[in-house]
Amino acid sequence: MLFRTRALPAIALVAALAGCAREGELVVDQGVGITSVLTTCPAVGIPDYTGDVTTFRTAGDPTLANLDVSASMTNLRSTCNDTSDRIYTEATFDIQARRTDVRGSRTVTIPYFVTVLQGGSAVQSKRLGEVTLTFADGQERAEASARAGSFVDRAAASLPEDIRERITRRRRAGDPEAALDPLAAPEVRAAIARTRFEMLIGFQLTEEQLAYNATR
Repeated sequence: MLFRTRALPAIALVAALAGCAREGELVVDQGVGITSVLTTCPAVGIPDYTGDVTTFRTAGDPTLANLDVSASMTNLRSTCNDTSDRIYTEATFDIQARRTDVRGSRTVTIPYFVTVLQGGSAVQSKRLGEVTLTFADGQERAEASARAGSFVDRAAASLPEDIRERITRRRRAGDPEAALDPLAAPEVRAAIARTRFEMLIGFQLTEEQLAYNATR
């Protein structure tokens, strides 16, 4: 499964103005052309190809004429509480669905996943949930809302003190290190990567559903 997020930031280290940084964030602006913000809160997003799901009346016939129900995940919003050693992130989102046969009332349950990644690839946790949508008789569309949460250890999301000192060290004119970007050092980049966390939410798709989303 691809884990490239869309619509929302999927990276914890972003270019920003120093005046926009929040309390508790690391701001790097020491006269060497570096201005960055590093936050302990995970980025939240929907991985590519997992924000939509389509079911068909007859298996093996992914044509428009055979379409049964299609649904999309939208309005993803998140809040983060980073005041304790366990950083809690909560996300809310809506599911908007449409069916082709509007005869009779119908209830449809769609599974979704919540995954926490560290460093862009290491899965720290994965949980499954379900959203239930109810179509009234004659109704083509239905909508439901859901929420999900995750915890991240502050220690894992924070830079070691030696790396922080290396990044924020004030450099004077004429200093051999003044023209060097500390964020370009491999060991610094690796340490920063380890502190990046993402909370990813998407539909729990079958291989066939994922392939359909990727090729349609």
